[in-house]
Amino acid sequence: MQEPRPRRPRIADVAQVAGVSKASVSFAFNSPERLKPETADRIRSVAAELGYRPHPVARMLSERRTMTIGVLTPQSLSQVFANPFFAYFAEGVSAVTEERGYGLLLISPLRGSLARALDRATVDGVVALGLDETHPEIEAIRHANLPMVLVDAPAWPEHAAVEVDDEAGARAAAQHLVDLGHRDILIVAVEGPVAEPEGQHDGVMGRRLRGYEAVLEAAGIALGPDAVVVAPATFEGGEAAFLRAWEDGRRPTAVLAMSDAVAIGVLQASRHLRLRVPQDLSVVGFDDLPVGRFSDPPLTTVHQPVRRKGEEAARLLLEELAAKPGAAAPHRVLKTRLVVRRSTAAPPSVVVDEEAPLPQ
Repeated sequence: MQEPRPRRPRIADVAQVAGVSKASVSFAFNSPERLKPETADRIRSVAAELGYRPHPVARMLSERRTMTIGVLTPQSLSQVFANPFFAYFAEGVSAVTEERGYGLLLISPLRGSLARALDRATVDGVVALGLDETHPEIEAIRHANLPMVLVDAPAWPEHAAVEVDDEAGARAAAQHLVDLGHRDILIVAVEGPVAEPEGQHDGVMGRRLRGYEAVLEAAGIALGPDAVVVAPATFEGGEAAFLRAWEDGRRPTAVLAMSDAVAIGVLQASRHLRLRVPQDLSVVGFDDLPVGRFSDPPLTTVHQPVRRKGEEAARLLLEELAAKPGAAAPHRVLKTRLVVRRSTAAPPSVVVDEEAPLPQ
């Protein structure tokens, strides 16, 4: 006959052995400053001998905090993880939260609803990545009354924000290609809001597009209706987008990609088409992820401090959790810079093979 499983020690057992009340045991773990140090130490020592530890849910309810930070993503986790940008951003967030004893919870749309997912997330606050006031569910998210830090979005009066100077970075990338002599440039945008009616915020990709356009128009380069193609922010997305543009008859001498993942996909597509980079095609990315240094050839790109962006967002959120109501919500704008590697050069002076077969 199987012996019954030993009963888990309870708070009453600790109180009886230590000769204190159950409230004192709770104070020893949750508010030790309310006890004499020697009393708190004795209670915890008895608890360790008995194998007692506070139940995490009960502790959460008593403290009214979960010690968990949520990272809110507007896309499914399968899409998010396909973009290496997110890994470096999450690394920055977790480096700060773990140091302060907080866990990390990734929150993505539940059956298509980000608001529904947030309702079920037990977190003390959220870092909202890539969301702004144009997002259709933003009002529901705001009504959750959780402390929130926005990433890659303008600050609201009640929420802190972290972003990079996307427009300046895009200007530097476009100017680099113009200075090299390129006139036929394809822009590969990332799926999401790229252009909004005048006066509305248009998101990260809209700001980057605005930067590209300003430089190209100043150089007398008109952007036609086929000058911008859209792709998921993945290697495969960039590859497929460039191949579609090629099939549609586009023959650019250079590509401005709105993410490194997309740019590396374009490099792969160029190999399928027997295009040499940079002799036949120049490619510029945006992010400066470590993978870009090891692409073939190494990728010219716009550096943004991705990991630091995550760190800053986490710090701001933890500061907001500790701040008094009505405290000012800071807005951090991080700088970008162009990193020139071997994927860009002057435009070709020879005709490329237009009969190259497409991959199956």
